[in-house]
Amino acid sequence: MPFSFGVIGLGQMAQAILLPLIERGDLNIDEVMSVVASKESHDRLRDELPKGFNICSSDDISSKQVWKTPIKLLAIKPQQLNNLNYSPFEIDFSSFPEKPVLISILAGVTISKLEALFPDHYCVRAVPNSPALVGAGLTGLSWGNGISLNQKTLVQSYFKVISEVLELPESQLDAFLALTSSGPAYVALIAEALADGAVAAGLPRLLANYLANRTLSGSATLMRKKELHPAQLKDLVASPGGTTISALRHLEMSGIRSALIEAVVRAAERSRELNG
Repeated sequence: MPFSFGVIGLGQMAQAILLPLIERGDLNIDEVMSVVASKESHDRLRDELPKGFNICSSDDISSKQVWKTPIKLLAIKPQQLNNLNYSPFEIDFSSFPEKPVLISILAGVTISKLEALFPDHYCVRAVPNSPALVGAGLTGLSWGNGISLNQKTLVQSYFKVISEVLELPESQLDAFLALTSSGPAYVALIAEALADGAVAAGLPRLLANYLANRTLSGSATLMRKKELHPAQLKDLVASPGGTTISALRHLEMSGIRSALIEAVVRAAERSRELNG
């Protein structure tokens, strides 16, 4: 059976995208070919992944099979992009009904750069975030030139299994990444700090961690389901002269709002730098 889906790089995000598709039967495990950088990674993943998963290291001659697939996921580190064992037009795609599709989840790497490196492919830039690991993600998609409607629908279907999918102009992807992909780290830092504060105020550590996580997730659910602007929720909780407005005053004096704004801006700037 020929391979129909290729994966170059098999880290956590690539697995989060791929394994649910296999589990649901959207992809046949026998049709998926995956390549990883080293034999060490190959040996480790071979023991961790489902039985029958086709995986090889990049120095294996059979790794070239991954480039013959009609659709492939590029999931390496951006710094590894120029070291790929691939030459444009090395493989004859003339028998394909359409040019193959390459989906890149590389941070900051633009479609124009991908199209220059892979001129025999239609290129898609995808930005998923880590909550996709539990099926609660967000993915931004931008399309390269020439990709057909059927191919777009197929790409969207892969990501809809694990996330809400948004089609965006590529000019917005760096900001999308800075908020949604880097955002879970900001939230984790806030959760940790809130729990530390609760411990300082007298709660045991495990309870403080649990309550901080539940407070963040519950607040997000409330804003989403009631369609509240964040300021509306803040005003709903902060009563005159109460504990919350006193705490908010301290946070404003400490510059938390500015710090978070600048964090998102800096992450977007770094994403743009990675393309250089």
